[in-house]
Amino acid sequence: MAEYLEVLFDVPRLGALSYRNDEARSGALGRRVSAPFGRREAVGYVVGESDSCALPDGQLKRITRTLDEEPLFGLESVELARWLAGMYFCGQGEALAAMLPQARKESREAKGASIEVEDIEICPAPLALSGEQKAALERITRDRAGTQYLYGLTGTGKTEVFLQAAEATLAEGRGVIYLVPEIALTGQVVEATARRFGESCAVLHSRLTPSRKLKEWRRILRGEARVVVGARSAVFAPVRELGLIVIDEEHEATYKSGSAPRYHARQVAMRRASIEGARVVMGSATPSVEAWSLMDSGAMGRLPLTRRLAGGAPPAVRIVDMRLESGPISTALADSVRASHAQGRQSILFLNRRGFSYFFRCNSCATELRCPNCSVSLTYHKDRNSLVCHYCGYRAAPPSVCPECGSLDVGWSGFGTERVEEEAARLFPDMRIRRLDADSTSRVGELESALSDFREGRADILLGTQMVAKGLNFPKVKTVGVVLADTSLNLPDFRAAERTFSLVVQVAGRAGRFTPDGEVILQTYRPDSPVMRLAAAADADAFYALELEARRELGFPPFARMIRIVFRSKEKGRAAAAAKDFALRAAPLLPAGAELLGPAECPLGMVAGTIRWQIILRSPELGPLHRAVGVALAAFKAPSSVRVEPDVDPVSLM
Repeated sequence: MAEYLEVLFDVPRLGALSYRNDEARSGALGRRVSAPFGRREAVGYVVGESDSCALPDGQLKRITRTLDEEPLFGLESVELARWLAGMYFCGQGEALAAMLPQARKESREAKGASIEVEDIEICPAPLALSGEQKAALERITRDRAGTQYLYGLTGTGKTEVFLQAAEATLAEGRGVIYLVPEIALTGQVVEATARRFGESCAVLHSRLTPSRKLKEWRRILRGEARVVVGARSAVFAPVRELGLIVIDEEHEATYKSGSAPRYHARQVAMRRASIEGARVVMGSATPSVEAWSLMDSGAMGRLPLTRRLAGGAPPAVRIVDMRLESGPISTALADSVRASHAQGRQSILFLNRRGFSYFFRCNSCATELRCPNCSVSLTYHKDRNSLVCHYCGYRAAPPSVCPECGSLDVGWSGFGTERVEEEAARLFPDMRIRRLDADSTSRVGELESALSDFREGRADILLGTQMVAKGLNFPKVKTVGVVLADTSLNLPDFRAAERTFSLVVQVAGRAGRFTPDGEVILQTYRPDSPVMRLAAAADADAFYALELEARRELGFPPFARMIRIVFRSKEKGRAAAAAKDFALRAAPLLPAGAELLGPAECPLGMVAGTIRWQIILRSPELGPLHRAVGVALAAFKAPSSVRVEPDVDPVSLM
């Protein structure tokens, strides 16, 4: 039994602390312990053991108890946590905590509403591959390591190639991690994987209870589960002899963590693959601009899939100028929905904005009602007769007169899914409509119920936000209406065009997957935008060429690497002062060719009552910039009222 333990805690910028180990247990490494930390008891992670310590015993506290019978992690996880901490400017304990399940102990808690492998009938037989799929699979499995990109429109069979690559990797005696952007929205992919691999498959996702997640984690540790399917954090799963990491829908922003450590699962996957000699295979119909650039340069192999396997074809796309329309559903879209229904087919209506209307406006003095805690307009929800902030949850009763000038000439502008649902019910009284958004699916099982109703033909129209744009495969869908394609294009963010193109192409891919007569109606107030025209034509080559040229001229990724530092405070002026102070200290440390942009208020200047300022640093090379920022952060002591949040390679500047 080691007399001294090195313990990490989930605390920013803190290294391991030494404790005495008085428990009669050998081998504490990899286990969680309860130990005194400051004035409280905290859960820590044992990352080292020794029989000697530089500190005198009188200065050392004793661990209270060990929480795990078996180790929860090994030295590989400790090394990965060390890399995460260095790469993303966080504490090593923060990194390790993000990697591991958080249950205190295993238990026999009831299962929640989630996909459980044992509930799925095993279907081991792989499907016959097309010539393109065979060529892609052969290229993936030819080498034991390397990075490839499976590029093809929806319906071209990427999932089957991923599954057969996983089977080939298992046959080599190696394990697989299969990442999906969101478990709830990619259930069909998860189910297909579970069917193929049965009990050798583990599914890790946020709907599992903590103890259930811990139980799955231990199955993976013991080698009982050799295929792990999950969202972002599944990239840390302790798979034995890792041989393949699949990143499905690689372009999705959900692969980037929004809290410390602000890691990107793609970067972690490539790091793990490099260390463990594994393959990485990414895939999407709309690759990120960075991935496209890597394929163009030859740094990553491109494996194209061009043919829809179920008999479908790319749908016909029509652009509708909404400046000539009076409501949220254009005449062209209404006619297409009716025609599809008359043929016994279904329609999907997509709008990436929930609620009834998205801002209140006085026509006399131009006042808009904004959230008192956030820099955003309040959204009107008619079914609750309430104004709601979608960032902090603030609610208020809708006014009947302008609160500024008292005018009665007030009204609502814009429209959300709730308003579109009301309009659809008026236009299509004989059709059954299901709405999918964060409001309509807040109860457990609602999402699964709505998707099941639509899949089984108990609904004619599926209306919703991004939930209807991802990973859904419905054979009877003919019409897809993008109710307003402009919502993401108008954001002050360098990825706005990329996100808009991706979303339109992904939604359009839901139409005509099994028959060649799909139709997409693309409604926009900017019909002449190059992004709209290229998205309507699904002209990826032209879009990426245009976007890469714009990024080159403006100095944005992939032609530069960026580090964003956000300063947050609830006290007025403190965030701005801290940002300005840091900028003055950091500027002399920057390498040649690096730029410091700001300090400036974030585009979302206030969220949940917290004022936000930011600095953006960019350079052609990350290494020298990263080292300089690391030195500046280590030397900078922010006031206690200010939070400093560094973000390496940010996916959003909002």
